[in-house]
Amino acid sequence: MPRFPRVRAGLVLGFPGVLTSRRLRAVLLILGPGLISGFADNDAGGIATYSIAGAQYGYGLMWVLLASMIALGITQEAGIRLGLSTGQGLASMIRENFGVRWTLFAVFTMFAANLGDTVAEFAGIAAALDLFGVPPSISAIASAAAVVLLLARADFTRTQYVLLSVGAAVAVAYAVSAVLAHPDWAAAGRALVIPGITFDGAYLLAVVGTVGTTITPWGQAFVQSYAADKGLRMQDLGPARLDVTLGAVVTNTVAAFIVVACAATLWAHGQTDIASAADAAVALGPLAGRFATVLFATGLLAASLLGLATVPLTSAYSACEALGFEHGLSWRWADAPIFYGLLTFFVGSSALFVIIPGLPLIQVMFLSQVFDGLLLPIILVFVMLLARNRAVMGDLTSGRLLQSLGWLVTVSIGAMSIALVLSALLGGRSG
Repeated sequence: MPRFPRVRAGLVLGFPGVLTSRRLRAVLLILGPGLISGFADNDAGGIATYSIAGAQYGYGLMWVLLASMIALGITQEAGIRLGLSTGQGLASMIRENFGVRWTLFAVFTMFAANLGDTVAEFAGIAAALDLFGVPPSISAIASAAAVVLLLARADFTRTQYVLLSVGAAVAVAYAVSAVLAHPDWAAAGRALVIPGITFDGAYLLAVVGTVGTTITPWGQAFVQSYAADKGLRMQDLGPARLDVTLGAVVTNTVAAFIVVACAATLWAHGQTDIASAADAAVALGPLAGRFATVLFATGLLAASLLGLATVPLTSAYSACEALGFEHGLSWRWADAPIFYGLLTFFVGSSALFVIIPGLPLIQVMFLSQVFDGLLLPIILVFVMLLARNRAVMGDLTSGRLLQSLGWLVTVSIGAMSIALVLSALLGGRSG
């Protein structure tokens, strides 16, 4: 049996005038899928991407953050409606509507991409704690155990509060880091709405990488599976849309803080050769003070832990949805052993890449980028096809405007993903 009663908050829709405390509480109960997914998008890989973007291009990629925020909101809105209309995760719906072969392709490709993403989370944790003198082997074992225990033992509501609190801590850390950097806010604001596009390969690759780290295959699957896990339904559409909108805004606001902090310090002083978020944290010290380094490293640690909790969880959701096993944080371990067993396996196997010396971390992360680039347009095509299917969606079927915007985003991201994959493959071969 489930460990908690499924959330029911349909009463929040259709209320006139004043939002009563009871209705407000109901709205707050629905929040979670979009916000957690948004916070977790700014994981170790995301922070590294934004740090490098700020160090190499200053404020020049701020416009990309605004565009990707809008695109993320559109795709996540479609995903949340799929979860509300069916009470199923994405892998379940692909299996029912497109067959086993497409399901296996999507799920196994996601496994490969998520493995690299999870390894990146462990690498982020190790890099952050290494700045405080903690060996990578200890940080990997401790973080893996903490995440599995949290997801498997804590009740659903408490787990969600922990994840949201960690995400909020990341946002605060990078907001303060940006303020300490004393940036040119006017220049950042202008770059947000006036693109300074440069048509060279490195700049275009940075654009694609920035978009790709914001809109991810695992994030699209997570928001739908998590909404279904919470028991949200069609009458919860209003607050659920608010949730994914807030998630998109928070995601890119935090990303903007990271870009601004690195632009105002590293880029402004010609330090453009950083290779990771940990490098950025160390480089900030002489320019913005030791406290800025501590804040940046703390944000990296918290973001990596949040990613470590959500990316393997998405893999476990997808596997069980595809195979028809009980799944979800609402179930106890004894009632969903395959779900929790897979979750533990995904976390533990990724930890090995950090614990065992000599394993090719860079190659694994490189391949995860390639898999992400291959999978994202396919996932978005499935989402758009399902979202317009009235037999599946009922009253939540996409209207013409939402369909047009969704397909525009899908085609644009598909083109950029192909460019990213080609660039990564050509770069990998030349390296």
